[in-house]
Amino acid sequence: MNSSASARGFTLIELLTALLILSLLSLMSYRGLGAVLDARAHVMQETGKWQRVAAFSARFAQDLQLMVPSAMRIASGSAPVFLGRSDTAAIPRLEFNRFATVEGVDAPRRVGYGLNDRQEIELWLWPGLEMAPDTPPARYPLLGEVTTFEFQYLGADLAWVGSWPAGPGAAAIPRAVRLRIVLASGEEIVRVFALQS
Repeated sequence: MNSSASARGFTLIELLTALLILSLLSLMSYRGLGAVLDARAHVMQETGKWQRVAAFSARFAQDLQLMVPSAMRIASGSAPVFLGRSDTAAIPRLEFNRFATVEGVDAPRRVGYGLNDRQEIELWLWPGLEMAPDTPPARYPLLGEVTTFEFQYLGADLAWVGSWPAGPGAAAIPRAVRLRIVLASGEEIVRVFALQS
């Protein structure tokens, strides 16, 4: 048997071909992994965004369920039970009184919702239902990256209006509230909340 034939190794061309194939496989794996990681990051970002929207909606619905059908006393008399403003520059756009939370760790108070200039929906909390003149509310951002934040109110005639009270003789509380939010990413969310009037 010939010893040179049994000890034969790879040629340079065979080694270069193998390295080329391995580098192409590595490149395809890297691109595939990059696409998977990008998709994962996008899914996590979307999940976080919708969790924040759901948390805001739950908070708003709970506040509406705890609404107090009585006016708040202020220095000039009393504020309406339910006050919805159509002016888009008004902050807050919606104000109402609510009972203490179910857990009992919060007092009855006036709450408000508005959109600030940083495109955040803010919760306004006044310290109680009877306040000294010019008592400032505490303000808490609830949902960011919001371009549009609008309310409409359903009256007794089943017509939607842009502000509440809708006029003299209107009920203190509308039948329902329609909330419209447009996020900076373009998604539009519309929810309707029935009220106990």
